[in-house]
Amino acid sequence: MTTIRIGMIGTGNIAHSHATRLKKAQEAAIVALADPSAGSRKALKEKFALDGADEYDDYSEMLKRSDIDAVIICSPHTLHFEQAWDALSAGKHVLLEKPMVCTSKEAEELIAHAKETGKLLQVSYQRHCAPHFMYIRSAIAAGQIGKLTSITATLYQDWKDAQTGTWRQNPALSGGGMLMDSGSHIIDVLLWTTGLTPESVVTQLSCQDSPVEIDTFTAIRFAEGPVAGLNIIGKAPKRSFLETYGFVGEDGGIFYDNGKITLRRNGEEPVTPELPAETTDPDRNFVAAILGREELLVPGEYALKVIQLTESIYQAAGYAPLVAAE
Repeated sequence: MTTIRIGMIGTGNIAHSHATRLKKAQEAAIVALADPSAGSRKALKEKFALDGADEYDDYSEMLKRSDIDAVIICSPHTLHFEQAWDALSAGKHVLLEKPMVCTSKEAEELIAHAKETGKLLQVSYQRHCAPHFMYIRSAIAAGQIGKLTSITATLYQDWKDAQTGTWRQNPALSGGGMLMDSGSHIIDVLLWTTGLTPESVVTQLSCQDSPVEIDTFTAIRFAEGPVAGLNIIGKAPKRSFLETYGFVGEDGGIFYDNGKITLRRNGEEPVTPELPAETTDPDRNFVAAILGREELLVPGEYALKVIQLTESIYQAAGYAPLVAAE
């Protein structure tokens, strides 16, 4: 049996999620960990019994190993581009945590570099593997609610308080605030489930005395006709997390509320669809794609669209977190 040997760049909290998912991939093994923090490496190693994994302070040393097939990058956002570029140059397949990178220019260059090196480039938007969002996407595509007319997408999270003092609120490392971080998932859902093309945006933004933006309220018009409201709220009550969507079409609507879906078609009783169990995730799909068994679910070409809309929202608000960080 072929084993895909994986090195991890960044061993903080989100790396634990990837390690958990990789345990379900029988043909993958984490063989190396790179992070400046010895304590962070130790915590990941002990939790997942990675006794045989070698440790590196400097990821570039790890990339010199010819026996590593792929890397998973879980570092702060602004480090993604250089680390992914170096990994591709070293002949490794790359799975990046979201956001892919912090600018569309970087994304375009990374996509081109992956093609040049012949290596896979995947971004970890796990909702592409989640039955709830797969159902929403397929129902919209099948015309169950008719032609889309409007969408609302909202996330409430206590992000400001929970992330105070961390790298996520340092624009030099995060590349932005709540929109670039947790909000990236909501932008992903908005674009992926609908397949729509943003044409224009109008944004109101608030930093609430933080080094980065906390709240963004954005009106979007799509080239195909529908309009949308994207609301990312990072100052919410402690320990709160509320994610909601409303997809409204000419014949009905699909409404999502923290994991519960309701389909409402005109003239019919509301329906709560039965959903299948989740069968894959970005990590298992990444391994299967390396082995030639599946197509990537979230290739870099798609993730670029998320970055482009994020940039448009910042520009519409006259906000430039990366410039402010210089």
